[in-house]
Amino acid sequence: MVANRWDDIEAKKIAAEAGADPADQDLAAQAYGSRLLGADMALVQHGGGNTSCKVLRKDLFGNDVKVLHVKGSGHDLAQITPAGMPAVRLEPLLALRALDGLSDEDMVNTVRCNMLDASGPNPSVEILLHAYLPHAFIDHTHATTMLAIADLPDAAAVVDEIFGGKVAVVPFHMPGFDLGKAAAEVYEANPDVEGLLLLNHGHFTFGDSAKQAYDRMITHVNMVEDWVAQKTGRKLKHSGPADAGMKAKAVQVMPLLRGILGERRAEFLGNRDTFMPVMDLRAGDNVQEFLARSDWQDLAKRGVATPDHVIRTKNFPLVLTEQTLAGGADAIAAAVDAYIADYTAYFERNNARVGGGKIMLNPVPDMAWIEGVGIIGMGANAGEARIAADLAEQNIAAMSMGEDCGGFHPVGEEDLFDMEYWSLEQAKLPSRNYPRFAGHTVIVTGGGGAIGLATAQAFADLGANILLVDLFDEALAKGLAQLGPDHDGIALDITAEGAAQKAIDACVARFGGVDILVSNAGAAWTGEMIDLDDALLRKSFELNFFAHQTFSKAAAKVFKTQGRGGQLLYNVSKQAVNPGKGFGAYGLPKAATFFLLRQFALELGPMGVRVNGINADRIRSGLLDDDFIKERAKARGIDEGTYMAGNLIRREVEARHVADAFVALAMSERTTAHVMTVDGGNIEAALR
Repeated sequence: MVANRWDDIEAKKIAAEAGADPADQDLAAQAYGSRLLGADMALVQHGGGNTSCKVLRKDLFGNDVKVLHVKGSGHDLAQITPAGMPAVRLEPLLALRALDGLSDEDMVNTVRCNMLDASGPNPSVEILLHAYLPHAFIDHTHATTMLAIADLPDAAAVVDEIFGGKVAVVPFHMPGFDLGKAAAEVYEANPDVEGLLLLNHGHFTFGDSAKQAYDRMITHVNMVEDWVAQKTGRKLKHSGPADAGMKAKAVQVMPLLRGILGERRAEFLGNRDTFMPVMDLRAGDNVQEFLARSDWQDLAKRGVATPDHVIRTKNFPLVLTEQTLAGGADAIAAAVDAYIADYTAYFERNNARVGGGKIMLNPVPDMAWIEGVGIIGMGANAGEARIAADLAEQNIAAMSMGEDCGGFHPVGEEDLFDMEYWSLEQAKLPSRNYPRFAGHTVIVTGGGGAIGLATAQAFADLGANILLVDLFDEALAKGLAQLGPDHDGIALDITAEGAAQKAIDACVARFGGVDILVSNAGAAWTGEMIDLDDALLRKSFELNFFAHQTFSKAAAKVFKTQGRGGQLLYNVSKQAVNPGKGFGAYGLPKAATFFLLRQFALELGPMGVRVNGINADRIRSGLLDDDFIKERAKARGIDEGTYMAGNLIRREVEARHVADAFVALAMSERTTAHVMTVDGGNIEAALR
């Protein structure tokens, strides 16, 4: 059941904080209700749904003007504030209803010309529906259970059975002028209803207050949920994490599929170096229950529960059966090619129907249903992949309920195409001018330390998704908090047996594959070689050489499976070429790592894998902590600042400078087997 989270005390507080103007108070209350709706993914998914309120405001001349505040297109109800609900003069919108037809361009122009704040966001494309209904407060969601009955062949009879005349049914129309008029006509023929069910689309409720509209939404959704439970005699399983067995299967499949999809994307774009998709795996009990259905492959060909999904998931998922998986790379590639051919034919049929002029979107799938593995959402980054996966989970729930209650029959191909290629729908998506490392997954070892976290942040700032690896849970948590959502981490001892594979598998399970390994973790032990304990030297080699080697091997295997190249980046150290007295335990394994870099560059080059590194010196991290700096500066009779700037350019080298160098190497597309020095100038450590 969907919980009613309205809190009268909180609502009154929010309204009071909005000021003395009743219009501001009403808008604040509706924004509060909107956030409650948006926070529940059973009701609203990722920018979907919209809400509105009608108020009186003063114009510049002091006249009362009827105003409609409606959610701005592309805004997310879960975080919406009054600023995200632009105000539009109501009377000009009502006047449009007298027209026999209205183009999208004229609708948008009229709306923008009547905005109180011309700099505000574009109002929702469903603004006319909100305008033509007379109610002061209106809520619209795409609740999962509502989508299930909205796609039934006898939806009108079911609605009457459940609501007994409290909800009216509106035939499917594209959002905009026609839908607004149709909804108004249905309401006017049934003025006592509390809401509207839009076939194949979603659900509206309305009221005299924000609370009433919200309460009705929750009540209606729960009434449908009760009906579905009684009709089917069962409850769908909940979403949850994949178990270890499913993850193990997914780790074998995802890099292979990712590489094939990347190759097809490159062919479509004519850019061999374009990125592969980031993936988001869902393999919980709900997904396994769905994929165990005898009709799951048939349902894959039906379409999406609401056309709003199509811009993020395409019309159909890629289907990979156990038989396909057993056929290996060739069979999976054939399935992808068949999908692309089907999508291309779908585009060409419908583009011809609308007179041509549309430009085909990337035909590579955005969602995959994989038998025995799970459902995968895909996108240019983890955020896009997560949204596609969330919508996929909602879709299979609506499909299951709908099919079990009489049949899942969403909109047909033509309506779906019109929605997918509708400019106003595409405008909801974020810019596709992706940052430099969009689609790239980056593993950073020692990710909680100064250099590791600075490097992770530098890549994240350019669009990469990061897996931090660190020994300490606390450092890992702090690092992930800094990076923000859609990154991940794993705490482990990188010198332990199997640690490298465990970390690589974690990255594959989380993001679908690996693109860049920043092998950064290390630590220094000191002591004269003649006195150095052999066990300590071996310990240093385990961390400062063998960990680099094992992580590189594990990453390289994924690179090979993906077949799209990759990068190994090492934090080597100036100690590799400029030994320091008492630093043999650190310099010896670092010198070996320097050679390891060259060896991997030589051997992995034919796979398109680039291997580079950084020789840094005197960075505030690890061994070089505040106490060490203070001690060294005192021993040399200089202040700490002078000690840290002890290089040719007399400037302290910071962790961010090392991070920038790693990024520069990653962007140097035709550079490999190179070590960049980042030390402010140290002739003794110069490589040439």
